[in-house]
Amino acid sequence: MTGAQGVRLGLFGASGRMGRKVQEALAGPFAGRLALAVAVDADTPAGVGFAGCDVVVDFSVAAATDDLLARLSGTGAALVSGTTGRDAAAEARLVAHAAHAPVFTAANFSLGVAVLTALVEQAARALGPDFDPEVFEIHHGRKRDAPSGTALVLGEAAARGRGLPWPEARRAAREGDTGARTADEVGFAALRGGDVVGEHTVFLLGAVERLELTHRAADRGVFAHGALRAAEWVVGQGPGRYGMRDLVADAGAGPQPG
Repeated sequence: MTGAQGVRLGLFGASGRMGRKVQEALAGPFAGRLALAVAVDADTPAGVGFAGCDVVVDFSVAAATDDLLARLSGTGAALVSGTTGRDAAAEARLVAHAAHAPVFTAANFSLGVAVLTALVEQAARALGPDFDPEVFEIHHGRKRDAPSGTALVLGEAAARGRGLPWPEARRAAREGDTGARTADEVGFAALRGGDVVGEHTVFLLGAVERLELTHRAADRGVFAHGALRAAEWVVGQGPGRYGMRDLVADAGAGPQPG
């Protein structure tokens, strides 16, 4: 489906912070590899769809999921979505779309976070039940959901490593008389403020030692680059759900969780 100018890309959420970063990357390191064919933001008329696109990159909000899927309807275009905070009904609609087109979703498109996720699972499994997993994250004050999607991915990786059920093991931020921590939970805490791009730390807390695994993003451009790498990759895949684990495994970069 790709033409002489490379992969034909649609962008949903084009005027947002990440949408602008994607356009910068398309004009920079991805020039000649992907070409912006359709850009959609909140003011774009409903009749404008993604016909002719090979893949659509979505950096919008969860509430726009129906609009996104309506514009994708009948196109067969792959979808790369970095939108977090979708409810179960919206997730079910993505699953339905994946029955006839590839859908790549990630809470964080950083390659470093993808490798961190694998390391968290490996470390939690190796350290065992004597080390308590806790996840801490910081983001800018405009972020709407907490904990972040990336924090939840990291917490789920820790739970897998420990053999804990998910999402049953998830423990929200603690306040007041919460009682003693149990051995079968993964705790979360979040801070919001300033212009922090994203910082995530997974603590594995033992009796006399602790391990801290941290990732810090210095610029949102890292997420745009990762999303465009995912866009190039997913165009060659069949219908179904994909994520950063698939991209990293295909590139042979770093250890993969089982």
